[in-house]
Amino acid sequence: MKEFNIVLAGVGGQGILLAAEALGAAAVKDGLNVRVGEIHGMAQRGGAVVSTVKIGENVFSPMVLDGKADVLLGFEPLETLRNIRCASEKTLIVIGDEKIPPPGLTLQGKDYPQVEEILGKIKQFSRHIITVESLRLAKDAGSVLMQNSVLLGALAASGKLPIKKESLVTALKELVPAKYVEANVKAFELGYGYVKTQNKS
Repeated sequence: MKEFNIVLAGVGGQGILLAAEALGAAAVKDGLNVRVGEIHGMAQRGGAVVSTVKIGENVFSPMVLDGKADVLLGFEPLETLRNIRCASEKTLIVIGDEKIPPPGLTLQGKDYPQVEEILGKIKQFSRHIITVESLRLAKDAGSVLMQNSVLLGALAASGKLPIKKESLVTALKELVPAKYVEANVKAFELGYGYVKTQNKS
């Protein structure tokens, strides 16, 4: 495998950096060459955050060029759209459903766009889209803070990832605090099962 590029986009506080770290650690477990990069917007909760994970023989930098993402993992619909320049018609886009209005939108007194409108714009770039009820599934696992694990499970279920599911679960167990391991694994499995069920229907 020459190069496989993942872009993770959302807002601060959604666990994006942990998810990127888990993907990187899992790739290492599978003997793959990997680079993980972080591009922060505002550091506080609610600010835009983007991380990149590049896997493969030809990976020397964590930067992902426009149109070169194999996967765009969106933790928030509007932030997914904002980073759509990374995608092409071949990109798999996995999107969580938690809506977090950006500060700029709130300050201007504007309403958050309808999710259907956001998805319509995203579909102009790629038809390979998986939407995930990440908020509900994370709550089912025990906490809304576990949407990152839900989305990792959803991505693992897509079959697109060059990383073994077991390696990703192991990496997650090693990275989260011991008292949250069980709930995070449950969140991962709920995300995984959600996508597998959707694909059957």
